[in-house]
Amino acid sequence: MRAFLKYIVPQFILNSYHWFKRQKRAAQLRSDKENGQILTSAKITETLYQFGIADGDVVMLHSSLSKLGFVEGGANAVIDGFLNALGNHGTLAMPSFPAMGFNADYLKQHPVFNVQQTPSRMGSITETFRQRAGVSRSWHPTEPVCALGKHATYLTEAHHLHDTPYHQQSPFYRLCELNAKIILMGVDFNALTNLHTLEDAVKEFKYPVYAAERIPCRIIHPQGEIVYQVAYHNPVWSKKRKCNALMEGFKTGGFLKIGTMGKATCYSIEAKAMHQWMLTHYIEKGITMYTPNGETL
Repeated sequence: MRAFLKYIVPQFILNSYHWFKRQKRAAQLRSDKENGQILTSAKITETLYQFGIADGDVVMLHSSLSKLGFVEGGANAVIDGFLNALGNHGTLAMPSFPAMGFNADYLKQHPVFNVQQTPSRMGSITETFRQRAGVSRSWHPTEPVCALGKHATYLTEAHHLHDTPYHQQSPFYRLCELNAKIILMGVDFNALTNLHTLEDAVKEFKYPVYAAERIPCRIIHPQGEIVYQVAYHNPVWSKKRKCNALMEGFKTGGFLKIGTMGKATCYSIEAKAMHQWMLTHYIEKGITMYTPNGETL
């Protein structure tokens, strides 16, 4: 919906909206600080422990810094809080997608993806994380994932070996293999990229969610360059997603926890259990993010 609105709303109106939004956020943060409503790195770690995150876990974080309230130390404090909770044997991963809106439009305007330099557009936490020393990034031009820790290389090393982004060697599928926990912090199920693993896991997925064409993109990485034929989601089907409608089913499945971090609502989802639930319910009832009630399209 956001991408669609960007096409129909004049730019000067969008600019005014974003300016007022920034001013409102700045005022709220000042109020939080003055009232002692401060979220620290230590509090983040403590909250994660209460949320069931343990030393050695693998976590995929989708986040919105603005929804947390005033965070002392900003994005770096959030990252530190997670890394402290995960310990020396844990792994932290985040999406670092460079596109806002539809990938087809982005690829046509940006035919080159530099693994080390192209910024993430998934929020300030992800971009700060991308620039941290030691972070690995997968070589995918539209859905790259960054990771740090024990399983970082395993998560990111093979993303570019297939044309679709959610295949069995992708970071998203490997999160399932590692029994990872997916944290949605201040964002809803529309940010839950692992929902797409169903589409690649089913040999002949019943809906044409990928466009038929492939768009070539030049990937620049530390070992050189490759030309990658990118499969992208069909915008017509992207508009049909009803991700939040899956929440009740996930609750019933027993692999979803709901809590808070600062001022933000947080969801913790077991990646492997979610993937298996989706696969089973797709086969038995036709449930997908496009048809959350099993309806026929």
